[in-house]
Parts: sequence; C-alpha cells; structure tokens
Amino acid sequence: MATFSSLARQHVLQAVEEYDRRGEDDFLAVYGFTRTPGWTLQHEGRQYDLPAVVGVAHRYATGRLATSSDLANSLPVAAAILRKRGFDVTQPSGTAAPARAVAAAPRARRTTTAAAPAKPRRATEPERVAPVCPTCSMTLPATGTCDYCY
Repeated sequence: MATFSSLARQHVLQAVEEYDRRGEDDFLAVYGFTRTPGWTLQHEGRQYDLPAVVGVAHRYATGRLATSSDLANSLPVAAAILRKRGFDVTQPSGTAAPARAVAAAPRARRTTTAAAPAKPRRATEPERVAPVCPTCSMTLPATGTCDYCY
C-alpha cells in the first residue's frame, strides 16, 4: 500500500507538467490508468485525473509508481494531502473524507503557584523539498549522488 505523506508540491507539479506534455490519453496509457470520473485536480484552469497525477507524483517522490490498485481505497487520504499542499481537488459527492481522530475529553487544569514563561511560537517553516537528480528526476539519497545515474 502506498503512503502519500512523502508527496511534496514539487512532485505533483512535475506530474502535472508531464501530463500536459504527453496529453491526457497518452499519460493515462503509459502509466496504466483509466479516467476516474469525479476525482479531479484543478491547476491553472485545467482539470487532471487525480489518481493518475497522484500515482506519477508518488513515483517522483519515492521512485515507485503508485498503481490504480494502490490508490483504490486511498483516494480520500491522497486528496486531503494534496489540499494541504495547496491544490484544488474535487471528489465524488458520495465519498467520505478521511476520518479524523476523535478528541479526548478535556483534562482538568493543573494549578501551579508560578506561571511558566510562554514559549515563543515558531513561524511556519516552508515545506522542505528533497533534492532531485537533474538527469532522471528521481529523489536523491542522502549521499547526494543518484543511484541510477551514478
């Protein structure tokens, strides 16, 4: 089963760029996807087949294509992750959003004699993007040298 937390905005944009370059029919055929009605990604005024884009973006992120069978029960989760990355995603009205954890009952506050100093809040850091091989577009390992291109 594929996990989609490794997908960065850069990986999705690479998949969208390839989708545009190849054209919809060729893109779907090359990667073994069929059009999935209702599941779309909108970007710059165009619509893209969400499962195909996620599958190919997963390949850019991890080196392994997420197939349609990998995505079968994971599309709501993948859609939620893409929304967090700033993409506009639609899904069929009959599908449920991923379940969120139920909040526990609030705890009683502990009373202390001296108040602890407030910790400064950290500014939200931009998403770190993994380095990519300029030759084959695979994510580089920690060594910084592509395992495939040497």
